[in-house]
Amino acid sequence: MSKWITRGIFAVLFLAILGTAGSMMLSTSSTQDSGPKLTHTVSRGGMKVTVTEQGVLESSENTEIKCKVRGQNTVIWVIENGTQVKQGDVLVRLDTLEIEDAINERTKYAHWSQSGAEYSKAEVARATLAIDEYLEGRYVSELLTLEKDLAVAESNLRTAKNMLSHSKRMSERGYVSELDVEQKEFALTQAELNLKATKTRIEVLKTYTKQMELETLNGNLNSIKATHAANVERAVLDATRRDQALEEFEHCVVKAEKSGLVIYPSAAAWKNSPDIAEGATVHKDQVLMLMPNLSKMQVKVGVHESVVDRIEPGMDATVSLPDLEMDATVYSVASVAQPTGWWTGNIVKYDCIIQLPSIAGLKPGMSAEVEVVMADYQDVLTVPVSAVLETETETLCWVMVDGKPQHRVITLGDSNDVFIIVEEGLREGEEVVLNPLSFVDQAQRAALSTIDETKP
Repeated sequence: MSKWITRGIFAVLFLAILGTAGSMMLSTSSTQDSGPKLTHTVSRGGMKVTVTEQGVLESSENTEIKCKVRGQNTVIWVIENGTQVKQGDVLVRLDTLEIEDAINERTKYAHWSQSGAEYSKAEVARATLAIDEYLEGRYVSELLTLEKDLAVAESNLRTAKNMLSHSKRMSERGYVSELDVEQKEFALTQAELNLKATKTRIEVLKTYTKQMELETLNGNLNSIKATHAANVERAVLDATRRDQALEEFEHCVVKAEKSGLVIYPSAAAWKNSPDIAEGATVHKDQVLMLMPNLSKMQVKVGVHESVVDRIEPGMDATVSLPDLEMDATVYSVASVAQPTGWWTGNIVKYDCIIQLPSIAGLKPGMSAEVEVVMADYQDVLTVPVSAVLETETETLCWVMVDGKPQHRVITLGDSNDVFIIVEEGLREGEEVVLNPLSFVDQAQRAALSTIDETKP
């Protein structure tokens, strides 16, 4: 059964009830004959095609007040929704017990890490001085000692040579024995060996010992520098964690950034309570409160998928509030449907934003009825929807001719669920029968025939 049959059935019930009262007025151009038949005079005029939806006022420009504390946090107090506040007023208080424990723990570790960094800093300075101390102190002292030993060894060698030479001359003259000459030769050999050993120690000191000691000292310095860098990094990290905990402790008291109205953010449609309430759990970057700009208000309504293609930005709309009616404009139409579920009755709708003029007294949360004008026709023939019967093959209505109903095949245009445009088949001034299913046998037979054809 088509949409016009359905509309006709509803119209039948409506008109039948009015018919029992004995009179009816559909429009300024409609008439009613006395008797069992209700009629309407076909006339030309204007007709608007509109869609009406319910919505709620909201601001298109909101200052978001977010949670700046990491992790999960419990709300222990929240200001009442819709309160006018001044800059600096407290809006939300979060539980601080866990953060206070974290501050104490991180402060302790920050002090330990700083102590380790200071100690390793002193170790770096000590290792750096150790290199200079060796190059300019111990190495020079050891070299001087060996050079002194070398001078003594050279002196001893010269003495041994002189004494040997003297012993040999005295031996030739018979003043000393050969044994004394041998002793002087042994002393000379010992002096030569001692000189050679001293030179070797000096060479080893300059070539190997100095290099080995420097490698050891530089390696020790680099190791201590690495340890110090790690200690400094750990100290900075622990201090940063402590500072973050201190900062988050301050953020546990959320204050207004400016003066104005504060409201709770809209909860999801499937939730029974708002996200922000005493005892609720919130997380970092969650929007806690909104401060709307009351000069930029709008209405968001859900438009059924059957008519969403006919609505475009810029169309005129009328917004009705409990005590105010205003002209508005369609700002945007969503290209993706709203999420559906049991909370929407699985009805598919698209968000449509209606931009409102700047009027004093508008507040978020006010209920509104929005009527969007999808089409505005001028100088067209219209008849009530209840006068039309659509079958599987044609669209019919019944015209009173000489006091009798006569069926007429018509071509229809757009409709607003009360009146429908007739493009062909009727003339201005003709009387059409309203609710023909109730009064015209031919209409009843046509409807029954359509029902029989649609049965499986």
